[in-house]
Amino acid sequence: MEQFRLPKIPMPKFELPQAVQAVLDEADKELAHRPKLLQLFKNCFPNTLETTTKLMDDGTTFVITGDIPASWLRDSVEQVVHYIPFAKEDKDLQRIIGGLIKRHVQYVRIDPYANAFNESANDWHWNKNDGTEMSPWVWERKFEIDSLCFVVRLAYLYWKETELTDIFDEDFRVAMEEIVKVFRTEQYHMEQSPYRFGRDNGIAHDTLQNKGLGMPVNYTGMVWSGFRSSDDACDFHYNIPGNMFAVVALRQMQEFFEWIFRDQDYVRELQKLEQEIDRGIALYGVYRHPEFGPIYAYETDGFGNHCLMDDAGTPGLMSIPYLGYTSADDPIYQNTRRFALSKQNPFYYEGTAAKGIGSPHTPPNYVWHMALSMQGLTAQTKEEKLELIAMLENTDADTGYMHEGFHVDDPTVFTRKWFAWSNSLFSQLVYKSMKEGIL
Repeated sequence: MEQFRLPKIPMPKFELPQAVQAVLDEADKELAHRPKLLQLFKNCFPNTLETTTKLMDDGTTFVITGDIPASWLRDSVEQVVHYIPFAKEDKDLQRIIGGLIKRHVQYVRIDPYANAFNESANDWHWNKNDGTEMSPWVWERKFEIDSLCFVVRLAYLYWKETELTDIFDEDFRVAMEEIVKVFRTEQYHMEQSPYRFGRDNGIAHDTLQNKGLGMPVNYTGMVWSGFRSSDDACDFHYNIPGNMFAVVALRQMQEFFEWIFRDQDYVRELQKLEQEIDRGIALYGVYRHPEFGPIYAYETDGFGNHCLMDDAGTPGLMSIPYLGYTSADDPIYQNTRRFALSKQNPFYYEGTAAKGIGSPHTPPNYVWHMALSMQGLTAQTKEEKLELIAMLENTDADTGYMHEGFHVDDPTVFTRKWFAWSNSLFSQLVYKSMKEGIL
């Protein structure tokens, strides 16, 4: 196995958009009584723009994930989504976010099965010997259903906030149709899919079993996914939160094709696909737990097997209301949330410094800052939100930033000191709480 040595990519500095600076000025006043939280917010809120964003000559925007010189479809959306509420009157933010949407369209048209891409066709890869059909543009080709859903999410939220339609060109339409084509194919993965992935590095969660095809699945109507949002291989390849996200993405696409492209026939096709996936979730994705009652499983294979856990990444079970599939007071979600925040979830940890959800992607007893932020964003009470913000504030290891995972007994032991997605999600929670007047 030959793994790529991470190069350094210089990200040019540019002046912060006025709307972003205005948020920082607002925080100076609203959080003056909490100096550490204020400094964390002032570090984290602009972090994506200050360290990971590059405006390209072709009008697109390239956003690296942080300490890896590639752009993940999923990460790049979550890195900028907290800027969208301020984009309607800010031309600089429109250039940045609109440019990222255009680059996503290019990437999807290059390879809708890839999860991470290069700035150019420079032939850089996380592992150059992966057993899959690579492109010089592709950094990594792990098929994750959520990657395509995030592309739709960014375009939809940007359109709804700004009412701008310049992103909806023919290339955008073709990219949406490519996403639907992949969804359709992966409903019948074992029979129809051309996708294979293998990585011979001795790490089980980094590769697909069964000669790169993945473990067998039964038809359910849901869409097969090779990997989770953590980039770890699925145990059972119908990822339930990922399919919930696909239902939301298809609803959003229906609005694109009804109001922008005026194609009612395609809207009906999207409605049919949405219904098939949603029915599959209801029939195969709900598990009758002896303690918590009906809960959403994390994964299933359609043969009656379920993976009962939650992972820190988005989409996960905790993030279901955040993605817009259901509301936070939905009874099955509430049961699922209680399960995810209990010892019944094998990746829930408690220690002297923190308690929360971790991931098989990091060592045992590591809680993720992103999981704490998502728990806060989906919390229904002021008390829980404040508890999560305090925990985040107290576990930065005095670095001034959020990380990936950290040890529940010692926050100075952590992974990824430069992880922009985590900084952005934390910023969402703090700003939302500031506007709610609970800080």
